[in-house]
Amino acid sequence: MSLSHVENMPLSHSSPQGAQRSSWKVWLLWLTIVMMLLLCSFSIIFTFLPLKTANEPCVAKFGPLPSKWQMVSAEPPCVNKLSDWKLEILQNGLYLIYGQVAPNATYKGVAPFAVRLCKNEDMIETLTNNSYIQNVGGTYELHAGDIIDLIFNSEDQVLKNNTYWGIILLANPRFIS
Repeated sequence: MSLSHVENMPLSHSSPQGAQRSSWKVWLLWLTIVMMLLLCSFSIIFTFLPLKTANEPCVAKFGPLPSKWQMVSAEPPCVNKLSDWKLEILQNGLYLIYGQVAPNATYKGVAPFAVRLCKNEDMIETLTNNSYIQNVGGTYELHAGDIIDLIFNSEDQVLKNNTYWGIILLANPRFIS
């Protein structure tokens, strides 16, 4: 197999007299127009997604001292108080869980420092550093019946006057199935 015919080929083809070559500027213009159309299409699609914000504020917070649940009444309620540091979710939705854990530097017990944020007994976040105050939480999709719980290895490991957690219903997604 010989490549001699390739070696003799000219590197550029001459255009017929009067024919115009396409310029990179024209391609750039077309690319810009196509990108703008795509961006407009996506913005229209995301505008009409069936995700609506919660109508009524639904907020629950536990702590700091005096430790008790503080709740903003919403109709219907989105959470139910089960016990200290524990809630049951009553509405499907996108929730923001937030909190602060203040370790007790004077704790001398044998249990290692551990604070767990759990959903249905599954850990979704664990804090193990007792040298500084830490934040706990995040944004989670939760469903009716889920149990959310903040659990300490030992209640004496945290300063309850500086430790709290709360939950806010952000949105009720309505997905089309």
